[in-house]
Order: sequence, then C-alpha cells, then structure tokens
Amino acid sequence: MNLVRAISAIGSMTLLSRVFGFVRDILVANFLGAGAMADAFVVAFRFPNLFRRLFAEGAFAAAFVPLFSRSLESEGRDAAMKFAEQAFAVLAIILGIFVAVIEIAMPVLMPFLAPGFETVPGKMDVATEFSRIAFPYLFFISLVALQSGVLNALGKFSAAAAAPVLLNITLITALLAFGGNDEQSGRALTWGVFAAGIVQFIWLTWHCRQAGFPVRLRRPRLSEKVRTLGRRTLPVVFGASLYQINLLIGTILATTISDGAVSYLYYADRVTQLPLGVVGIAVGTALLPMISRQLEAGSAEDANNAQNRGAEYAMLLTVPAAFALMVIAQPIIVTLFERGAFGADASAATAQALVAYAIGLPAYVGIRVFTPGFFAREDTATPVKIAALAIAVNIGLNLLLMQPLGHAGIALASSVSAWLNVVLLVGVLIRRRHYSPDTRLLRRGAGILVASALMGAALWGGADVLAPWLQAHGLIRWAALAALVGGGLALYFILARVFGVFVMAEIKRTLRRPPKTPSA
Repeated sequence: MNLVRAISAIGSMTLLSRVFGFVRDILVANFLGAGAMADAFVVAFRFPNLFRRLFAEGAFAAAFVPLFSRSLESEGRDAAMKFAEQAFAVLAIILGIFVAVIEIAMPVLMPFLAPGFETVPGKMDVATEFSRIAFPYLFFISLVALQSGVLNALGKFSAAAAAPVLLNITLITALLAFGGNDEQSGRALTWGVFAAGIVQFIWLTWHCRQAGFPVRLRRPRLSEKVRTLGRRTLPVVFGASLYQINLLIGTILATTISDGAVSYLYYADRVTQLPLGVVGIAVGTALLPMISRQLEAGSAEDANNAQNRGAEYAMLLTVPAAFALMVIAQPIIVTLFERGAFGADASAATAQALVAYAIGLPAYVGIRVFTPGFFAREDTATPVKIAALAIAVNIGLNLLLMQPLGHAGIALASSVSAWLNVVLLVGVLIRRRHYSPDTRLLRRGAGILVASALMGAALWGGADVLAPWLQAHGLIRWAALAALVGGGLALYFILARVFGVFVMAEIKRTLRRPPKTPSA
C-alpha cells in the first residue's frame, strides 16, 4: 500500500465531491440566502452529520479499522469478514433504536440545539420538521462508514471516497427538481438528505460485493471482538471529532447572535472544507489502516515514516490554503455565493467567519494526521482527554469572543482550540516515543511556511490589482478569481521547488506503480 497513491485516490474523489458541494452550496445560497429557512436547513443537516462524524466516521471507524486490519493481517479474510458482519448487525440495531428515540424526542431537543430560533415566529417548528426528515440519514450513512472501513482496510479507497459525490448530486437534483420559494426549497433539500443516505448505502453495498467482501446483515452476536469494538468506540466519541463538536457548539451559540449567523458560519465552513476534506480526510483515511498493519507486522520505523510523510503531504497543501483563504476571503465568498437571496452584507459577514476558520485549517488537518498514531495502537483514551480539554477551551473562548466579534468570534475560538488539540497530540506521541519528526519533515515544513507566506503577500497585491474585475458580475468575476487563485498556486509551487519542498524525480518515483508480480 503506497501512501501517496492512497492519498491521491482519496483526495481526487474528495475533490470531486467538494466541487459538487460548491455547486450545491451556490444553489442553496441562491434559493435560500442566509435567512430563517437557510438557518433551519443548516441545523437539520448538521444534526445527523454531527453524529455521523462522531460515531461512524469518527469513533467507530477509529476503533473498527485497526481491529479489522489486524484480523485481516493475522487471521485471514474469513475471520475478518465474520467480524465485519457481526459489527454490521450490532451497529444496525443500535442505530435503529437511536434514530427512533431522537425522532420522538426532536421537539424537546430542538430548543437546546437552536435556542435562538424561538425569537423568530415559526422558525423552531420548521427546524424541527426538517430535522425529523433528515435524521434517518444517520442510519444509512453509518452503515456506509462501516462498509468504507472494510474497503479502506483492503486498500480500495476510491469507491468509499466517491460516496459523498452521490450526496451532493442527490441534493442538487432535489433542489433543481423540487425547489421554489425558500420554504419549498428547504423542504426539498431536506428530503434530498434522506434520499442520499439510501443512495450511498446501495453504492457501497455493490462495491463491497465486487471486492469479495459482501457485508451481509446477520443475526447480531456480541462476540469478544464486537465487545472490544464497543469498548474502544465509546471513549472516542468525543475525541475523534473535535471539529464537529466545535461546530455544534458554535451553531448553538450562533442562533443567539442574529438571524443569519448560523448560515454565515455554515457557508464559511463549506469553503474551509475543501482543503480540509481533500487533504485531511485523504491523509487520515490512508494512514489509519497503513499504520495499523505496519505495527501489527512489527515495523515501528515504517509507521513513524508514514506518520512523517502524512504530516508533510498535509502541510504541502493546507498551509498555503490557509494563507490564501485568509488573504482573499472576501473575493472568494462574493464570487461563490453573492447572488439571488445572498447579498453583499451576507458576503461580508461570511468572509469574516472564513478568515477565522482558515487560521485553524492546518490544525484541523493535523488532528486527522496524528490521531491515527493513537488509534493504530488501540489507544482511544488519550485523544479523548486531549480533545475534552480542547473542547472546554473552545467553549470558554466562544463565550469570551462572541460578544466583541459576533459570529466570527465563534469561528476563531474553534481554530484556537484546534491548535491546542494538535499540539498536545504531537507532544504526547513524542513523549511516549511513538513518533519522532525527522529532518526531512522539519526542513520541508520550514520551506512550506516561507513559500506560503510569500504567496500570501502576492495574493494580497494581486487582489488589489484585480479589484475592478473581482467586483464585476458573471463570468468576469469568475475569471478574475480563477486568475488570482491560479497565479497564487503557480507561484507557490515555484517557490516550493526553490526552497526544496519537493523534488519532481522523487514524486514520479513515488507515484510509479510497482511491477506486477507474475503469477505462478
């Protein structure tokens, strides 16, 4: 399993998903703007996604993938398949009960999730209705996460990484086919979320069958492996998903600031999700099964090297992305979203949130890079303790900053807490001698930082020069932004070459497919 090829496979599909996601969000901004219906949809969409990332992609995946990889490595395919099916059955039952309880309790829960909605007549009722429609998405997408874990452990990353593309295509289709006024459009999007869960489940079921691992629903049995999975999953619920917990806290507090504050944070987060998703998800997804199997084979040195290369590849793209998003936040938001119901005031407010989120972008990716170092060693407790401290700091900073900075203070608090989280993760790994940053990482990391800062300065000047075109309408605005971003990207990679951040021969060698072993 080659780390660069794995990251490339996941990253390319995630990039495609994010492109479709931008199309979706552009349409959402056009149809809903940043008002009451947009806020209601965001809450309804974010609620099941929180639990998806906490339980499915966060805690469950962090616990399941190392156990499945170990079983596959030491016991063979049959034992691994049996374990996957047992976990699938137990997860389905737990999810079914959980979803049913939340559906019943939604009218009671919503005032706690969105306390500020009560000040706008009818907003709370709409948010409750939308959330009830969207929440069953959690059931299907959590089963999808297990299927993704199976495929990732087998080294088949593309199918699982492509699943979010189907989500965005389904939502775009729902909005274009059934959208109208803001309430009608919000309801169409919400039903689209429900449908997308089913579509993704069918997609991954077919691909698991193609891979020879048809994860079937069997009678649930609490085997020792399943009990071990449960014990390791529960502690990770908070530890594996700091970003989502911070978003939820931010969403709750944002409802108390102003009508539209939830939407400002949502749109800003969606832009941040492009580099976070493409790089962070790709690196984290590839690293966990790789390090798990290397440690199981007794190759601690290989695991450390994989961790260093993961950090290096993450920095290569996220650090310049953070500088770019901070410097040209306003042109990005205006170009992407300012049309229809989304006006200039909404653009300015969203750009403020984007700058604050961008400060924490490398840290959020870093969390995804370094938590596999704990999970692969079956240590779920330490990341939980670290994340709990970071979340406590986040809450305190939210309360401190939201008064002077409004919704931007919420985004800034999230970024600061993320930096605290990643610094503590790295510090503990180093102290336990589970990780040692090598000379190559330190040297290239410094080069990345300098190249990114110089690129940021160039973007600042370029935005001034292109200001008349960036403030125009239609294709002219898009062309100006494309020229600005493209020029910045080209300059960054030229500077990165100059500072020795990467060597083309090395990249070509890494990406080159190994020769196939002739069959006997």
